[in-house]
Amino acid sequence: MGEIYYNPWKSAYKSPFGAIQEGQSARFGFLGADSGIDQVYLVIEPEGQKAYRIKMTPQENGFFQTEFAFNDGKGLYFYHFELEYLSANQQRFTRYYGWSGENGHGEVRDYLKECMNYQVTCYQKAEKAPDWYRQAVFYQIFPDRFFNGNPDGHVNNPKENTFLYGDLRDDPMYIKDAQGEILRWDFYGGNFAGIQAKIPYLKELGVNALYLNPIFEARSNHRYDTADYLKVDPILGTEAEFQELLDTLHQEGFRVILDGVFSHVGRHSRYFNYDGAYGPGVGAYQDIKSPYFPWFTFLNYPNEYRSWWGVKDLPEVNKENEEFQRFIYGAKGVLSKWNQMGLDGWRLDVADELPDEFIAGIRNNLDHYEDKVLLGEVWEDASNKVSYGIRRQYILGDHLHGVMNYPLRSATIDFLMENCSPEDIALVFTRLQENYPREVFYNSLNNIGTHDTERILSQLEGDYEKLSLAFALLVTFPGVPCIYYGDEAGLTGGKDPDNRKFFPWGRVDETCYRECRKWLALRKENHLLQGGEFGLIYSERLLGVLRYDETHFILTVLNPLGVEVIVSAKDFAAFRELPLTRERLAKLLEGQRIRAHGSYVIEGELSE
Repeated sequence: MGEIYYNPWKSAYKSPFGAIQEGQSARFGFLGADSGIDQVYLVIEPEGQKAYRIKMTPQENGFFQTEFAFNDGKGLYFYHFELEYLSANQQRFTRYYGWSGENGHGEVRDYLKECMNYQVTCYQKAEKAPDWYRQAVFYQIFPDRFFNGNPDGHVNNPKENTFLYGDLRDDPMYIKDAQGEILRWDFYGGNFAGIQAKIPYLKELGVNALYLNPIFEARSNHRYDTADYLKVDPILGTEAEFQELLDTLHQEGFRVILDGVFSHVGRHSRYFNYDGAYGPGVGAYQDIKSPYFPWFTFLNYPNEYRSWWGVKDLPEVNKENEEFQRFIYGAKGVLSKWNQMGLDGWRLDVADELPDEFIAGIRNNLDHYEDKVLLGEVWEDASNKVSYGIRRQYILGDHLHGVMNYPLRSATIDFLMENCSPEDIALVFTRLQENYPREVFYNSLNNIGTHDTERILSQLEGDYEKLSLAFALLVTFPGVPCIYYGDEAGLTGGKDPDNRKFFPWGRVDETCYRECRKWLALRKENHLLQGGEFGLIYSERLLGVLRYDETHFILTVLNPLGVEVIVSAKDFAAFRELPLTRERLAKLLEGQRIRAHGSYVIEGELSE
């Protein structure tokens, strides 16, 4: 058999690389040098529509080529190739070439049902985020667990039937009943004044933007059980204190985004009012004539109702209810109230639970202001995500600017714990780079830990050198880095609530802090790490993260192994064409010793 080959990661076979804007064309090339191939067809199908079967034009040396215009609207386009053979006795038969499921190259199949399609993401418009966002370094704060700014340490407005820890060094815990429901919520007393008091610490660390977990009135410490969208939680402070915090942060050069929890509310909210705390006749549970009653879906009124993942404490809201939509993103709604106070954006909790039209409504509200960003909590590849049987439009235009980069966290841990190879990492992110529109790829909110995950230092089994490499990946990959409070201080912890300890003021681990600050400073000082082009090189033992523009580059080489590695440039490979040739790599890296769990950073001009 002669050579048969296609790889969309190589410019000879597909150009441009990656996602395509609606109305633009792409060139497809195919090598069909196998004897007997008479014709090659590109078969491409806009999802849910009729497929196109396009005869490719023969070129020299068994190469075939065609162009395709993406004129059938935004969405996913799936394609493969039909290889039409003409045998020696003039008999025709067809074979099929599709994605191998591994890297960019494909494989020949005898039957169409065995052929796996390639994907092209077609987007409506480039999602350019505000300039400040691309230059930001975020710090995620779980407000109750950061700092109490009251001089005497008193807790603002303690809640009924809760408990306060006697020592801020105590580990968090839940008090649950036999059914697993939390009986009493626990609090440490962090507040708005505490965040304001620690602005100097945050500036010294090297961050310039805050992502705050929910701050609205709620019963729990995490506040994902919103009780009143129009009020801040009194235990955090007053609305005036929040405004003062915002103003001070802006004066100090910070930006602030809030967690928007619009999929569900708290059972004890004024909208549901399970226990009647907001008065008789208030809330859907108390009265079917309540204006909030249509917000909820009761299966058997009042005790059986839809809730988020079956959690009875979190009644699910009907996002298709027009009154709820107006309440959240209408001209006088929730978003407008807080946006007008100076918020810089929102992160949408559980975006999978929000219909595309609802997200578009939120985006439309934010677009009435300057420089506001909209991010979504999506844990997987957002380009082809399906939730509740519907293909999502998160990143196709007029929805999200970007999503949380949980794939980076997963890959970081697997890589540093030697559960995957450098080549595996390169595969994951070349595929993600291919599937995302360029702007969206660079708008990702990178993380190596959040309030929903185990602490990164615990995942790395307490290894500080591996933690330094995790910080390196966080800041050198495309996207905007976000530090989860305390990760820079050496906090450890397993699953919730252990990952939500109080910040260890006075006990900050200087090694962790120093490494985090070092890598954040590198990103701040190097514009290529904020917006440069991206590529990965890999060998059996090393991973190289390359960022570059037309003239300059910065290359970060990481050694995840517990032994020193001496670099041999000939061992490096890449899935895509990159501007650093093997000869140039040899001059830059040949013989360089990279210590166990170490890194090597080199900057320079692309041309010698």
